[in-house]
Amino acid sequence: MSRAPVTVEQAAAIVPAFDVEPGCVEPLGRGLINDTFAVASPQGAFVLQRVHPVFAPEIHLDILAVTEHLARRGLLTPRLRLTTTGAAWLDREGEVWRMMTRMEGVSFDAVQAPEQARAAAYLLGRFHSALDDLEHEFVGLRTGVHDTPAHLRRLAEAVAERPEHRLHAEVARLAEAIASRARSLPSLASLPPRVVHGDPKLNNVLFAAADGPGARQARCWIDLDTVAPMPLAVELGDAWRSWCNPRGEDEQVAHFDLEIFSASLRGYLEGCTLALSKDERQALLYGVEWITLELSARFAADALRESYFGWDRARYPAAGEHNLVRARGQWSLHEAVVAQRAAREAALRAAC
Repeated sequence: MSRAPVTVEQAAAIVPAFDVEPGCVEPLGRGLINDTFAVASPQGAFVLQRVHPVFAPEIHLDILAVTEHLARRGLLTPRLRLTTTGAAWLDREGEVWRMMTRMEGVSFDAVQAPEQARAAAYLLGRFHSALDDLEHEFVGLRTGVHDTPAHLRRLAEAVAERPEHRLHAEVARLAEAIASRARSLPSLASLPPRVVHGDPKLNNVLFAAADGPGARQARCWIDLDTVAPMPLAVELGDAWRSWCNPRGEDEQVAHFDLEIFSASLRGYLEGCTLALSKDERQALLYGVEWITLELSARFAADALRESYFGWDRARYPAAGEHNLVRARGQWSLHEAVVAQRAAREAALRAAC
């Protein structure tokens, strides 16, 4: 369900609840999930957000524990600003708000060079390693995230329930290919969970500068709503899905950049001090195959249901058509990843 947009005036009225003088309040970023504002005040620079209801308010207890632990381990990280009553978030008329310190840096939507991916992966390895001894029971977890069998079931159900849909025949063919491929991949279910970022796309890491050497100096990971325990193969698979496909999610023909994969793998292992088991190392080969398959299934299901993902009204007649393009794009990426399995395996053997 859509929510009414937040005005700058409304956001400014929230700021004092965090014991901060409003100063200058301006919209920040595209606001695809949370409504985000930059706050410049005598107390410093902050980010104020109205949090999307897909996230339980209790995630802020997780964020608080994670950021405090990262800071103790010497990693640069945004920190929550508590309210005047000492709470980690503000509940104002049923809306959840939070404030965090604003980190300096530049984000990128796509990898500019292999060395940039290596820097991001190095910092991700340090991020994972720093949280290895975190003693915290996560209370704001989202259920079903990266539950691939559940997403495959939902796709099969959508195909069975929507036989009259205009895109049914095309989706059904793709669904059959997805299901067949899923039966051939080794399961990741038995892998141990590690505390990970949960959404390691490139624009969630800040770099020192927009160009030059600073564009290859990763400073910190941001947008910590998704931090949770999950297998490393899933986390890194999601990273490689994003980093190694320069064509993005809206193109039907994808490309998997092996040079970016190899550079980021080396960077990650340089930054990671975790004692990875043999099974965890072997699973790194299949994580990106599962993730691309999962996303293709999710987009394909919503091509028929047309109820979850947003869509580009300027380019497509309806949500179904846009999601079918996305589903085909992820399937194309999956095929590209599988085609390079031998090369990826060689890179893993060389690095591990």
